[in-house]
Amino acid sequence: MTGQRIATRVAACAAVVALGVTGGTAAQADDIESLPAAQIADRSREALLDARSVHLRAQGDLGKDRAAMTVDLSLDRDGNCVGGVDLGKDKGSVEIVKRGQDVWVKPDADFWENQVPIGGQTFEEILDGRYMKGSATDSRLRPVVEACDLDTFRELVTDNTGTAGTTFTKGGVTTVDGIRTVPVTTVGHGQRITAYVDTGGEHHPVRITVRGDGADAAVGLSRFDKPVPAATPPPEQTVDVSAVLGRGPAQS
Repeated sequence: MTGQRIATRVAACAAVVALGVTGGTAAQADDIESLPAAQIADRSREALLDARSVHLRAQGDLGKDRAAMTVDLSLDRDGNCVGGVDLGKDKGSVEIVKRGQDVWVKPDADFWENQVPIGGQTFEEILDGRYMKGSATDSRLRPVVEACDLDTFRELVTDNTGTAGTTFTKGGVTTVDGIRTVPVTTVGHGQRITAYVDTGGEHHPVRITVRGDGADAAVGLSRFDKPVPAATPPPEQTVDVSAVLGRGPAQS
């Protein structure tokens, strides 16, 4: 229940990234700034797909009646994850930790009040500021588990790769968070999507913006191939998921 709401928001932000890194034919030129926009976008997409881990921070409004929110997650291909989701407008936030086969989530009081109006206060009282802990095989936590796996994120990128005929334009070189980047932009479905591609290294996308049709959001990407922090909540700060949500169907 809680996990489904969390993961829906996380997946929406991941989709923003997926939309921004679609590309054309790959090229091997070293000077990425001189390449056509479609080839730069393709380089960026491939670099993102090759990453073993990434830190993702998404902030803003995706439009289509979705509320403004913030997602801040570090995740890797082994399914390790740490960070949080803020649903915005006093709708609550949730801290998330996943390590191996263990998952911890800690919703705040606003989350329980707004997202679980029936029984939320009881859940809050049971947790009393602690994390709710469960297994990665618990079907009720499956959306959180999938959202915290970089392979799920990579599938979103692959599934949303642009079709033939997608048009890109290239902007002038600009600096993003101290990194020299070249922006490439595509327009579709009433939205303007720009990926700022690192001109050095592996040419990762370091920022992606989405504007138009009610959307005004930005996704920052950093710490590629860096280890996800390994610290997990201690036992005295956790409550088993069954004490909060009941035993229910345990296996996925």
